[in-house]
Amino acid sequence: MSLDESLRKVLVRHRELGEMLSEAGVANDPAVFARLSKEYADLRPVAERIEVLKRARSEMADLEEIAVDSEGDKEMRAMAKEEWEDFKSLIPDLEQELKVLLLPKDAADEKNAIIEVRAGTGGDEATLFAANLFRMYQRYAERHDWKFDIMNLNETGIGGFKEAIASISGEGVFARLKFESGTHRVQRVPETESGGRIHTSAATVAVLPEAEEVDITIEDKDLRVDVYRASGPGGQSVNTTDSAVRITHVPTGIVAQCQDEKSQHKNKAKALKVLRARLYEAERQAAESERADMRKNQVGSGDRSERIRTYNFPQGRVTDHRINLTLHKIEQIIEGEGLDEIIDALTTEDQAARLAAMS
Repeated sequence: MSLDESLRKVLVRHRELGEMLSEAGVANDPAVFARLSKEYADLRPVAERIEVLKRARSEMADLEEIAVDSEGDKEMRAMAKEEWEDFKSLIPDLEQELKVLLLPKDAADEKNAIIEVRAGTGGDEATLFAANLFRMYQRYAERHDWKFDIMNLNETGIGGFKEAIASISGEGVFARLKFESGTHRVQRVPETESGGRIHTSAATVAVLPEAEEVDITIEDKDLRVDVYRASGPGGQSVNTTDSAVRITHVPTGIVAQCQDEKSQHKNKAKALKVLRARLYEAERQAAESERADMRKNQVGSGDRSERIRTYNFPQGRVTDHRINLTLHKIEQIIEGEGLDEIIDALTTEDQAARLAAMS
């Protein structure tokens, strides 16, 4: 289908939705009204840019007539030719922008996210790096006015995290963070290293779209719930009651646990939230595997085993291996301030890959 045909269909659908939303029957059905209103709102920016393109094409055609008019004023023809050249360079940009807007949306992009950070190879240094990453995302969330709710922390006695899980809610959270999934590697001299040797360690990050009950159905009969006493760093007890909760989804073997709250009820609710996200992500990954050929052209698989980024402290650089991007601003990135530059580049690369796959 040509671009112009796609644009025509968007305008027709946008107009249809506007007419449907004004009908009394639709207005009286909240569920239908909400669904159509969302579709209408999603199409509005596309429809507006289409109108901009149409006006630009129309003005360009008018200018072309003036520029080639042999009987017209010479100075007017020169001005028209100059303006025509401006539109000639503008229109391809508008068309490219519309192609991106027309790309199929990831259904999960608008969802909140569950982020899981785990220490990988590297012993204590890996747990300290995992803590660095977790706090990086926490600061990044704060900069975007997102809510960052810590759900589970498995801390070490030296300030590191063996595992850290948080729920992040706000506008466009999953769309911004989904490319963070994978293995993050750090190269630096540990504080405990007297010889000043550079060590390499790693942590894994998983970003899961937060699933609602309507997205994934969990039957009580499929769950095994275990309660136990929460413990702190080094195995020391931090709770005198069996408030920690571990939930196993028996059919899949997927497990989620939480001990962050003193209330067993609250821990169970948080563990269920994580479990639902993991089950939803498993279903998404199964569907994605059917499009394996397309995935080769995209930014990354989102697999935790995939090494995606290296943070080299001695050289002050961060390299994202998927797009060969290196930035010499490691402190700003670790503080969450410079992370947008990497995420913007990953998003642009993904859009380009998907456009290429469609052509």
